[in-house]
Amino acid sequence: MPNTIKDSERAEGATAGAGVTEIIRVEDDRTGMSPEALERAVIDHLYYTCSKTQRSATPLDIFNAVAHAVRDRLVHRWLATKRTYSQHDAKRLYYLSAEFLMGRLLERNLVYLGVDGLAREILAKYGISYKDVIESEVDPGLGNGGLGRLAACFLDSMACHELPGYGYGIRYEFGIFHQVIQDGWQVEQGDAWLRYGSPWEVPRHEYTVEVNFGGHVVEGHDAEGRYRVRWVDTKKVLGVPYDIPCPGYGHNTVNTLRLWSARASREFDLEVFNDGDYRRAVEEKALSESISKVLYPKDETPQGKELRLRQQYFFVCCSIHDIVRRYKKYHDTFEAFPSKVAIQLNDTHPAITVAELMRVFIDDEGLGWDEAWDLTTQTVGYTNHTLLTEALERWPVEMFSRLLPRHMAIIFEINARFLSQVARQFPGDDARIGRMSLIEEGPVKQVRMAHLATVGSHSVNGVAALHSDLVRTELLPDFAEMWPERFNNKTNGVTPRRWLLLCNPQLADLITGVVGKSWVTELGQVEALLELAHDGATLDKLAAIKLENKKRLADIIHRTCNVRVPPTSLFDVQVKRIHQYKRQLMNCLYVISRFQAIKADPDGDHVPRVFIFGGKAAPGYAMAKLHIKLINAVAEVVNHDPVIGDRLKVVFIPNYNVSLAERIIPAADISEQISLAGKEASGTGNMKFAMNGALTLGTYDGANIEIRAHVGAENFFLFGLRAEEVTQVHAKGYNPREYIRRTPTLKRALDLIRSGYFSPDDQHRFAPVLDNIENADPYLVCADFDDYCRAHAEVDEAWREPREWQRRVIHNIANMGYFSSDRTIAEYAEEIWGLEPVTVELQADENE
Repeated sequence: MPNTIKDSERAEGATAGAGVTEIIRVEDDRTGMSPEALERAVIDHLYYTCSKTQRSATPLDIFNAVAHAVRDRLVHRWLATKRTYSQHDAKRLYYLSAEFLMGRLLERNLVYLGVDGLAREILAKYGISYKDVIESEVDPGLGNGGLGRLAACFLDSMACHELPGYGYGIRYEFGIFHQVIQDGWQVEQGDAWLRYGSPWEVPRHEYTVEVNFGGHVVEGHDAEGRYRVRWVDTKKVLGVPYDIPCPGYGHNTVNTLRLWSARASREFDLEVFNDGDYRRAVEEKALSESISKVLYPKDETPQGKELRLRQQYFFVCCSIHDIVRRYKKYHDTFEAFPSKVAIQLNDTHPAITVAELMRVFIDDEGLGWDEAWDLTTQTVGYTNHTLLTEALERWPVEMFSRLLPRHMAIIFEINARFLSQVARQFPGDDARIGRMSLIEEGPVKQVRMAHLATVGSHSVNGVAALHSDLVRTELLPDFAEMWPERFNNKTNGVTPRRWLLLCNPQLADLITGVVGKSWVTELGQVEALLELAHDGATLDKLAAIKLENKKRLADIIHRTCNVRVPPTSLFDVQVKRIHQYKRQLMNCLYVISRFQAIKADPDGDHVPRVFIFGGKAAPGYAMAKLHIKLINAVAEVVNHDPVIGDRLKVVFIPNYNVSLAERIIPAADISEQISLAGKEASGTGNMKFAMNGALTLGTYDGANIEIRAHVGAENFFLFGLRAEEVTQVHAKGYNPREYIRRTPTLKRALDLIRSGYFSPDDQHRFAPVLDNIENADPYLVCADFDDYCRAHAEVDEAWREPREWQRRVIHNIANMGYFSSDRTIAEYAEEIWGLEPVTVELQADENE
């Protein structure tokens, strides 16, 4: 800090008449919030951090200079936050997640600090485009879909409401993958998001953690005769932490996202190198660092499965070590651990936390089993995110024992004690014991990670009302019967800062003009918009804002897809991970049927539509990738048919990510949320779309149910079987061909695909798609298709009444207060974590 007259101001000194000394005070360039201080800071970083002059600077240099100037202003709040938590010995929440889909951070940080307007003015002064600087930032490749985006929203809400929270994950070097569409096919390329570095992350080498794999377990007794276990002859990998600041809006709180990067414990074998074996000299480095290379490596092979397990244990081990280290700084015993630490598992990826925490308590800290188990179960909470059996992770016992022998022994012991408890509570029920065991018997014995998480937690929650009911009644019914008090619902939410304030500023300004600015952290206040539901001027403004957003998206579509789409058409959007249960195929089949209807009646009254798809398929998911090819093949035909013209357009926008979502979602008229009922845990895209004025066309599934209840059934286009009806259909023996026979529009669409109309170079290219839907149809596309078409007809009719459409839009926007992640986090904090807000006050030397 500079020499000061006041701690926050630098005196440069001047004198005035009549013997009066006039003091000129200049804010510190690192932390000052005035236009002059911020401008000096940017120029300073351009010169000293980027080693560039204004003349030689590239847009990336300007981005880095601005970002570092902003980071400076976050850092002293960040340090103040850490100091405050320590002084209060606050209970802290640790959110363990395999994904954190953060999105670009510069604009968020500028807005949260309240200096975005200043940044615009400063850049404009030098003839630099604010938009170009913001878009110079690369999306961090730390997630794939809803799971990672939810984690990012939760970090945002914790900071915005002054809750002491930390995120823990993996610093993936290449993220998920960069999606390129070549000849209609998805092609995966490395997502080198770190190729230019990141101005936000701060390496913390001093907190590097040693992670063990392999080896074997040695049992014995210590000098006092107590039974002890040692895990020996292991191979070691280092976990190096990188911290990213997570600021709160309008507060001084800056929480931390800590990501772990894998490094070899021995990077280079000089002796082997000197012997001429250059590859083997760096082999350990390559193998160790593969752990944090890629998010979700293909796991169809044993090597892929092993890498996935290594990843999960790696970041859990590092995180638990860090949590315990921080706790021990202020406590001599572990008696207070659950009152100072809460750990939330974001799905089953970090479920090994239960075994690792037990290992640390018993082996490293010398606690007895019962005490260690009590501390673990009081500390850990588990959020389930899926009902799909293939997504509930199971690891072969043989592989688990080889990689993590100590943890396997702990899990066996947990299981033995747990099953004894089950046998006492339900005597003679051997079938129940088999269903509840942590070990799945069979040709290949497997560890059931969802069971481990459930047994080792004090809370198990789903993420939407229907999903939580199904977790209790279908997924884990035996556990819910044994521990009904553990099971609860926490319906997901999304942050209105990212998903309205930042991505749709015109709509945000309209809302602020009606209700004031406090809606940004209290989204329920937007309900006041309902008073204007019949105000023509407001409805006209909403329509104009939507049209501007559609024009911007149309430009993006033209640049990325080389297709011109009319902004006045209805924009029908389905952007999400490509998976059969999300039923992009049903949407595509409807597009084909609409194409056929226009061809059959060119002079008919057809509402112009643009169908917009986007999303990534897992690299090993062949059927999902074939669906992408089919969508692009249909688009190629439809977009070049002169009879169709502008009445129907189809686009697949490549490499869907947070930044694209921020452009697509505000432009959508219809939000397709069409998963088979009972398969989508919650969904959060449905919330983002409705919050931005899109009407939902969806099934009675996940959070769709609650959205419909809040916005009104008349403002939601519902179709399809309900979850209980899906169960009944399967119970009776589902025959998709019978539904095809009764649905002529579906049959004609399938026949057109079969004819090779969309694949003239290979008539049989889509045969696997046809075979799957006609003979299996696991997600009941055929059963729901006719009702799906009916709902689309209702959409057309509603679109023909613009004033009524806008009234429905305002009802969607105004009733989304419940779906803020602020509400979700408040429920977690009160009902699961026992977390209280801690206000961060800047001290005098931090108050510039």
